[in-house]
Amino acid sequence: MKIVLLGYMASGKSSIGNITSKKLFLPFIDLDKYIESEENMTINNIFEEKGEIHFRLIEHIYLKKILNSDDNFILSLGGGTPCYADNMDLILNTENTISIYLKANINTLVQRLISVKDKRPLIKELDDKMLIEYIGKHLFERCFFYEQANKKVIIDNKTIDEISKEIIKSLN
Repeated sequence: MKIVLLGYMASGKSSIGNITSKKLFLPFIDLDKYIESEENMTINNIFEEKGEIHFRLIEHIYLKKILNSDDNFILSLGGGTPCYADNMDLILNTENTISIYLKANINTLVQRLISVKDKRPLIKELDDKMLIEYIGKHLFERCFFYEQANKKVIIDNKTIDEISKEIIKSLN
């Protein structure tokens, strides 16, 4: 089984994926870290040196490579991955693949992102009010893609362990 976690930045895809993979004895793959390893560059450097179009192209290639493998795993995507290059169709149409949308409200995402803004190039220059607007706009734009996932888990006011248990329960 291939489990694909998707959702907005700071929705916990990597943390939850890592914990859940241990509970299910499945390998965990973080798509961004996989890309960094394959490209020998950080995501930030790829964006800066080669641009977003190049990044989205290689992101699609690596996503396809991972999904087409015969392996079972839990894969966490970047927040924008489902929204580009027909990636959501690829995920939905790959055999033995379950996609799970980790859904958070704007307040949850803002609370999580305020303290780490400096590490997120897309939002580091935004003040708190602008951050709320930015997230709201992005969620509205990306909702179409996220909502296509096979399953949805609301993450607001839950611990990583509670969310992980809910994911595992939804698989049975």
